[in-house]
Amino acid sequence: MRREGNLMYQIILDASKRIWGVAHKTPVLTSNSLNEMVNSTVYLKCENFQRVGAFKFRGAYNAIGKLVEGGKRKDLLTFSSGNHAQAVALSGKMFNLKTTIVMPNDAPKSKLDATKSYGAEIITYNPKETSREELANNLMTKGDYELIPPFNHIDVVAGQGTCVKEFLEDYPCLDYLLVPCGGGGLLSGSAISSKNILPSCKVIGVEPKLADDAYKSFQSGVLHKVHNPLTIADGVRTPSLGTINFEIIKNYVDNIITVSEEDIVKAMYFVWTRLKIVVEPTGALALSALFSQEFDYFKHKKVGVVISGGNVDISSACEIFSKFIEDDF
Repeated sequence: MRREGNLMYQIILDASKRIWGVAHKTPVLTSNSLNEMVNSTVYLKCENFQRVGAFKFRGAYNAIGKLVEGGKRKDLLTFSSGNHAQAVALSGKMFNLKTTIVMPNDAPKSKLDATKSYGAEIITYNPKETSREELANNLMTKGDYELIPPFNHIDVVAGQGTCVKEFLEDYPCLDYLLVPCGGGGLLSGSAISSKNILPSCKVIGVEPKLADDAYKSFQSGVLHKVHNPLTIADGVRTPSLGTINFEIIKNYVDNIITVSEEDIVKAMYFVWTRLKIVVEPTGALALSALFSQEFDYFKHKKVGVVISGGNVDISSACEIFSKFIEDDF
């Protein structure tokens, strides 16, 4: 283990103390039906039961809490398609800080409504015409904000790393760990925790084929971008990995794989109908690797899966199911 990884893990341990008693310790679910279907022993870390319905609360609260501890109480600014937006809005409310959120105009209504309910000011934009980063940078020049980016930030990464820290402390038996990947905050934090707690466990990032910038970046060693990817997994419609995240991923992640839209929907449909829990498409992304016909090395193995979130419009979910699912189950 490189020295940088040990130092980063200490930051994750600090984050764990900071969020203790505020963030939920989310459950790990198992299913005999799932195990039989994918021919593996599967453990699901259900961050859809986290505050705001997603793992993003961990990173946002940790980053903002650390700023407040250091005496900084500036207005907060971020950009997000939804889950990080909610996390920053709720964390800001808890610390009595004003929050401004830049969100795409096609973000799920449930995520927009939830973010508003936490008292945030929302500025929407058309992702076909401008980028959220550009809009946020313009706002930064006009106001005195503290920017809390969704993934390219050490304290956000550290907060996200607490999820797998909890997971592996309770289940130190895994052969593989499957983690969804968008900007790489959750994957990089998970990899650091995994390699410190259970070095033998192989950490695999999972990404949609339609948004495969991380896969290309990992394979080539050079950061790739995909502009406005059209995957149903709206939580990973990021143009590229964060630079901080990419460096961690190159050193501590074992592989990144890609899955089809159909595989994502099959996994999501199974979780809804058989496990009776609500997940969004991105929440089912990591699990979808086990539904794919492309990967057989998970068979007969103990596989941990991070279910990243459950914020989805019911009408959108029904539309997704009716479009992709025929009579598979």
